[in-house]
Amino acid sequence: MKIYYHSPIGLVELTGSEEGLETCSFLRKSSQAVSPAEIKAGLAGAPEPLVAAWQQLDEYFKGIRREFSLLLRLEGTSFQKKVWSELQTIPYGQTRSYGQVAAACGRPGAARAVGRANHDNPLVIIIPCHRVIGGDGCLVGYGAGLWRKAWLLSHEKKVSGSRSQSLKQLD
Repeated sequence: MKIYYHSPIGLVELTGSEEGLETCSFLRKSSQAVSPAEIKAGLAGAPEPLVAAWQQLDEYFKGIRREFSLLLRLEGTSFQKKVWSELQTIPYGQTRSYGQVAAACGRPGAARAVGRANHDNPLVIIIPCHRVIGGDGCLVGYGAGLWRKAWLLSHEKKVSGSRSQSLKQLD
């Protein structure tokens, strides 16, 4: 089943079943247009994991929630799952480099593989791949658009009051 959440930075599609949340992604292309009826259907009849995800996203964007506690149904390689698990340990309002994540996963030097696992992350925001930046502090590699990555990091920094390193954005 699919439901939609109107975030301040675009429409988010949530998919899943009673077994868990499967995807959380921004709709970016006109080919991904959603009818008003689909959006209006909202939470009515949605499985509990989708309702919980919608509610927790709403709390996240309102600055109330810093961590997600959801039933997830993840599919991926063992390395992807290890990376996604590591991403969930990055504190709200903080960042890590691709190299730091690779080292934490026991694969120093596998920064590109971490980048690929981030790219394949089916649960943006929920599994916070937006918190991973280039080793030089630049914002790089966010499939939903670097402007969204910058917005999410700025939102978290503002809510947490953190004084994390300043970020450089690649033009």
